[in-house]
Amino acid sequence: MNANSEPRASIESGKYTIHYLISHGFVYFCICDHSYPRKLAFSYLEEINNEFDQSYGQEALKPGIRPFAFIQFDNFMQKTKRVYQDSRATANLDRLNSELQDVTKVMTKNIEDLIYRGDSLDKMSDMSSSLRMESKKYRKAARRINLEAMIKQYIPVVGVGIIFLFLIWWMFLR
Repeated sequence: MNANSEPRASIESGKYTIHYLISHGFVYFCICDHSYPRKLAFSYLEEINNEFDQSYGQEALKPGIRPFAFIQFDNFMQKTKRVYQDSRATANLDRLNSELQDVTKVMTKNIEDLIYRGDSLDKMSDMSSSLRMESKKYRKAARRINLEAMIKQYIPVVGVGIIFLFLIWWMFLR
């Protein structure tokens, strides 16, 4: 593991899974049965990380630290491990349930947004259909008006031409 590693990941190895969390230069890891819930393992690692940061912070990075300077932290780790050991424990189920509720809220909001966008798209589709129909009506009306204008413009000329032809026919072919 180095600075370019994923900050949290799981590595499967046979019937065990190694979960690790990298935070502020420290690597926290736990080895669990393959069936142990991933979210619960990371919840455990985050709790250990938060407590360690709160208790020791950057003091742990100082050079010259004695090897057993953090031995009292083992008590917290053991207590936390007992809480997380039974994946069916009520507290753990509550934690997972609250995370699931958060995910459900986010998914519900996303679905509502999609439905709203769908409604907006339906409205836009209806408006574009209406606009298309109106433009067809306008085109028909414009053609009719142009035809009427052309008739009004040329009817006197055509009328005079027909009268002239009738007079010629009347005079010469009679």
